[in-house]
Amino acid sequence: MLLLALLVLLGPASCPRAEPLNRSSQEPPFRGADRYDFAIVIPAGTVECFWQFAHQSGNFFFSYEVQRATGIANSRNILATASDPNGVRLGASQHVRGQINFLTKETGFYQLCLDNQQNHFGFMQVYLNFGVYYEGSNVENKQPQERKELNDTLEAIGVSIQKLQLHIFHMWRFYNFARMRRGADSFLLESNYNYVNWWSMAQSCVIVLSGVLQLYFLKRLFNVQTSSRQQC
Repeated sequence: MLLLALLVLLGPASCPRAEPLNRSSQEPPFRGADRYDFAIVIPAGTVECFWQFAHQSGNFFFSYEVQRATGIANSRNILATASDPNGVRLGASQHVRGQINFLTKETGFYQLCLDNQQNHFGFMQVYLNFGVYYEGSNVENKQPQERKELNDTLEAIGVSIQKLQLHIFHMWRFYNFARMRRGADSFLLESNYNYVNWWSMAQSCVIVLSGVLQLYFLKRLFNVQTSSRQQC
């Protein structure tokens, strides 16, 4: 009986809880980062989708570039779409590379999809760069806050810092565009290098084989049969 009581008392304390670490109901839940950039391999005949959280009145950007493609047709075109939290399509692009930019009119998770269903025999490697940025005040906390009065010097410094952050962000976007192009060019150079090597090897084999065949037929042409001789 004493052992059962000890198990009852110690049992709940030793079991792990599945509750979030943030127990304050006033703080907003974790929504992830504001921007991402990575490469993904999409198998043949499949659709890959991602969701990005964004607040209202934000600038949403979505850019992609197909770095490598395999298959019979070896087509590098892929269908990219963007939809709002209600499922309404906001933009589409079906090229080797493209961009979809729009203003977020409501708060929620926006859906980004890459469709590789037209390519039934090969995969595609796609580099993605998407996210959202906000111009002006910080929108991560939507709770009404009392604005403090600042002097002109601090306000000017704050405006300058916001402009600097925005310029740095656009520089980061252009840097990612350069990374996309560099990755695609690298895979293209590697593919052309392998193609030239295999084609040169095949041509060399054909030249050697044709030389051996010519030598064989010429030898048979001038070969005199000495086994059968006519006697006078």
